[in-house]
Amino acid sequence: MILAAGLGTRLRPLTLERPKPLVPVGNRPVIDILVQYLKQHDIDDIIVNAHHHHQQVTGHLDKGRPFGINIEVRVEPEILGTGGGIKNTRGFWGTDPFIVINGDILTDIDLTQAYAEHCRNGNMVTLILHEYRAFNQIRIDDRSNIIDIGSKPGPGRLAFTGIHIIQPELLDLIPRKGSSNIIDCYRNLIRSGYPIRAHLSQGHYWRDMGTLSSYALANKEALKDDTFLFGSGCQIHDSARVKDWAVIGENVRLEEDVEIKRSVLWKGVTVRKGTSVVDCIVTSSKKIANI
Repeated sequence: MILAAGLGTRLRPLTLERPKPLVPVGNRPVIDILVQYLKQHDIDDIIVNAHHHHQQVTGHLDKGRPFGINIEVRVEPEILGTGGGIKNTRGFWGTDPFIVINGDILTDIDLTQAYAEHCRNGNMVTLILHEYRAFNQIRIDDRSNIIDIGSKPGPGRLAFTGIHIIQPELLDLIPRKGSSNIIDCYRNLIRSGYPIRAHLSQGHYWRDMGTLSSYALANKEALKDDTFLFGSGCQIHDSARVKDWAVIGENVRLEEDVEIKRSVLWKGVTVRKGTSVVDCIVTSSKKIANI
């Protein structure tokens, strides 16, 4: 399951007219990157919850046909939260454990290894954790049991990657109606003695691209060993200068004496003569000019 029903408030104004799953990173919608990642781990049935601009999500995914797998979109007329959203997928799963991943992260964590460990240990839930100081809120014991999920980062704790591996029986323990937070459900399970365990991942790539600053970093990181990325159909004047790093979408037009530096330009953008675009994110089809 890809959790993708949020309003994308941390990414505004990028998400005012586009749902967060369709925001491009390295000129690819983030949900395309996630689907490809899941396919690499032999996952061929995916359910996505949607709310904000859900018609765009449904149309883009097209039941999974563009990806060669089955993808169902379950629309939430009212946002159900992470707990309610997971609860609402009842009927999609069989008896095997299933994976839930946040729709605004990019990673290469080894899901196959984590899933196998979950199956061996017989946990109700396994959360994939890692060391990430800004989000270190979870405390585990020496047997990798999760014993506390705090509200703030602290020493001796680890961060949740946004990837859960869940037994279908958990659905019975999520509140039946309305919006709920799955983390609150996990806290209740810990207090009740249910086995919630951690799988610690190391040496992987992970990026939360839910804020404007982290979104810019995600695009820079998508370049890997390159400095610039140009989509197809771009018109670049010979005098235009692209410096430091930049991700430039399809059919972008850079006119005479334009400078682009440390910026992301979505498809169809036009940058008029003599304009500098530095440390910016420019959304689709905008025309930028000096005043």
